[in-house]
Amino acid sequence: MPKLICAPMATLSHEAFRRTAELFPGCDEYFTEMINAPSLLNMGPFEKYYLMSGPCPEKIVWQLTGNKAEPMAEAVGILSSKGGLGIDLNMGCSAPQIYKTGAGISWMLKPISETERLVKSVRKAIDTSGTNLRLSVKCRLGADDFTDETFFSFTDMLFDSGVDMITLHPRTVKEKLRGLPRYDYAEKLALRNPDKEIVVNGEIRDASSLKIAMKKVPHAKATMIGRAAAQKPWIFSELRRALAQDGENQGTENQCGTKIDAMETALFFLKSVVECQPKEFWKTRVQRFFSYYCDNFSFGHYFKMQVLNFHSIEETEEKIRKYFEQCPDDRWIKSV
Repeated sequence: MPKLICAPMATLSHEAFRRTAELFPGCDEYFTEMINAPSLLNMGPFEKYYLMSGPCPEKIVWQLTGNKAEPMAEAVGILSSKGGLGIDLNMGCSAPQIYKTGAGISWMLKPISETERLVKSVRKAIDTSGTNLRLSVKCRLGADDFTDETFFSFTDMLFDSGVDMITLHPRTVKEKLRGLPRYDYAEKLALRNPDKEIVVNGEIRDASSLKIAMKKVPHAKATMIGRAAAQKPWIFSELRRALAQDGENQGTENQCGTKIDAMETALFFLKSVVECQPKEFWKTRVQRFFSYYCDNFSFGHYFKMQVLNFHSIEETEEKIRKYFEQCPDDRWIKSV
């Protein structure tokens, strides 16, 4: 069975969300939100919240972003002291506000020597720290006019420079979330590097889509799930059961489906936001989570609009309870 990894998601991959997902065990690794290296080094008033590693520090991968090599390498000193599984370099974010600053996927579009210098400096910083943190990169295919030569030259450089694992979201900088990603590139990458960890990311949202990805990329060591985990924090447990029932993991006892208390899960997340996030973040974190979570319900659009109109935690809790009083059949979700 491949590892199941939770993707880095802005305003979502924080401890409150991880606590909620861990109510339903099954996730092997959690990537954090993007941690901006210069901001981390300046240690502003909110940076400590990006460094929280609960509830399972042993599963944490710190995702680092920035537009220059020096601060990213320097930030390793702080992150390596926090433990976890590894450090990931974000070279895949295609949001204009990220890549136009020289971060994210811009590292795939810069002269390859510049990106090589970044990777080697971060690798050296990890080695100097005396830890055994894994170094990984999350990337895409590159520019819209990429070629096999440019893509594989780039990934070869990453591995030659000390990267241990690559997560590939096989789309270009401008390709949107429509249709299947180009999974064949993830399989080519895995076959080209049989001794390295290749993780496939993109359009994995349930057991059926996971099996499609695994069929197309059989040599991937892991799969990464993003938006679907925000909608269904129990998805990792669900996927693990589905694979076990299909005989994918002979050492795991098959489990029957279970029922999820959707109201209590929502309230638990809300409580965790208060405990794990500064008050200034409550509104955006609640809005982001429920913009996905509400898609589970019969009157999801109405529920979503109610919660997105955020004024306070107390009022949001009241809205959640009221929705399930009005729609009691929505409270229990069968997890297959």
